[in-house]
Amino acid sequence: MIATPLYIGCAGWSLARADRPRFADQGSHLERYASVFSAVEINSSFYRPHQRATYQRWSDSVPENFRFAAKLPRTITHDRRLIGALPLLDTFLGEVGALGEKLGALLVQLPPSLAFDARSAVAFFRAFRRRYDRGLCVEPRHASWFEAPAESAMRRYRVARVAADPALNAAAALPGGDPSLRYTRLHGSPRMYYSAYDQAYLRATAQRLQAERVGGAATWCIFDNTAAGHAVPNALELLGMLSRYVQTAPQ
Repeated sequence: MIATPLYIGCAGWSLARADRPRFADQGSHLERYASVFSAVEINSSFYRPHQRATYQRWSDSVPENFRFAAKLPRTITHDRRLIGALPLLDTFLGEVGALGEKLGALLVQLPPSLAFDARSAVAFFRAFRRRYDRGLCVEPRHASWFEAPAESAMRRYRVARVAADPALNAAAALPGGDPSLRYTRLHGSPRMYYSAYDQAYLRATAQRLQAERVGGAATWCIFDNTAAGHAVPNALELLGMLSRYVQTAPQ
């Protein structure tokens, strides 16, 4: 089997001064970031809208095989809780669509209080798939999303369930749903957003990612432990570990 793409990056493209020598010395922050990493997750779209022109500028700043993931607005996931949110979804897709072929995945991060409800979840996924046919993943944080009915609905509508750390439960640490996409989000553990990952954890992650990729899945790993500046160093270390398997950088 031919191995599928492997996308490694961070939640955002800020580069600390100490990390900058590892990247290109010219260009915007995004251009420098994209000289090493193959993907980035746009989290700011969760909090506020961006104009199509902004997404277009970002797309024009990166190599052809670089990919963006973007988080759905909280107005859809947290305020509307997936119900009656199609006008908001249409607006968002109209904006983020300016990324063109460089839009690799959309992320639906759900509030911890949102339990799986088959009727509303299926209606949302069905409507979503009528509008968007690329990578789609969900990061649920209620235990009901890790049971068989939710897994069935996600597979039916080709929605990948994120593998997250720290994990809500044992199932949350591993990916689920659509097997053609595997998306890992590492938030930092034990202190979320602040803690760095040690080499043992990164080696185990590298082995799992490579197995997912060789198994035919488009494989992503995003570091979200950005608060104390550990995301970029951890992602660089993971890249080094994966270099024995595959060239993951965009150039």
